[in-house]
Formats: sequence, structure tokens, C-alpha cells
Amino acid sequence: MGLNVDPPAPPELSTGLDADDYDDVDVQGTDYRREELAEFLHDGAWERAFYDWMDDTDMDEDDFAVATDLGLFEEFDFFWDDFADRVGYHAPGLPEDWRERDIHPDLDSWGRVSAINAGLTELGQVVCVVLKNEYIDWEADYDAPDDLPDFET
Repeated sequence: MGLNVDPPAPPELSTGLDADDYDDVDVQGTDYRREELAEFLHDGAWERAFYDWMDDTDMDEDDFAVATDLGLFEEFDFFWDDFADRVGYHAPGLPEDWRERDIHPDLDSWGRVSAINAGLTELGQVVCVVLKNEYIDWEADYDAPDDLPDFET
């Protein structure tokens, strides 16, 4: 399908947030390397990932306009998960009570809510892949404990 819009500015990552505070995230460690990730996002990772995502997203221009009006792209969070040797993320989303809260005049169906939420989740994943594959040159510092069983046969 694809989307034809200009990418929004990359999100500003807050160094004071504990990634484990998110309901959908389980991270080992506390060195989230947000400063470095933010630099990568501003150096082109966000734009590169956005254009990759834009080519395949099911989000349309109206969905994108709603997400932009609500500032959802600004609410992304990205962090390093040293234990898993990956970039983790938290994607913003629309609440289940969107209709009762009347948060946007063009938010008028579950289909639009689902398209926005799914699109944001997919964008977060694409950003993580771009960061890991094209920007990050460090290795995980996690050292496995010495008392792990030896599974070699």
C-alpha cells in the first residue's frame, strides 16, 4: 500500500525513564544507552527507518494525520537491552477508551485505531532493526554466570 508523507522529527529519548516501567517490556540491566541511540536517530536512523516503514505500512494519510496531531510519534522510546543484545522499544498507542475520551475529531472507528496502533508498533520494530544493523557497533556486556549447565554433547 504505502504512505507518501514527510517523516516527523525523531523522538527525544528521556534518560530518566526506567524501561521496566512499561507494561510490555522486560529488560535486564539499567544502562539503556539512550544518549547514543538518540544521536543515531538524529543522524539518520529515524529517517531511514521511517522511509523503509512507509513503503509497506497499512497506515494511510488520514491515519498518519491523526497520529501526528496527537503527537504519537514523539512518544516513542528506544533503549538498549544488554541482556538480549538488542534495541528495545515502547510504541505509543491509542487507548481502548478513545471513543469515550473523544481525543480527536477524525478518530471515528476501531479500524482507524487499529491501523494507527499497528502502524506505530511496526515502525518501532523497523527503527530497532535499522539501529541494530546499521548504527550500533558495540557488543553486549552481559556475561553469563559460570554455573550455567554445559549442554554440549
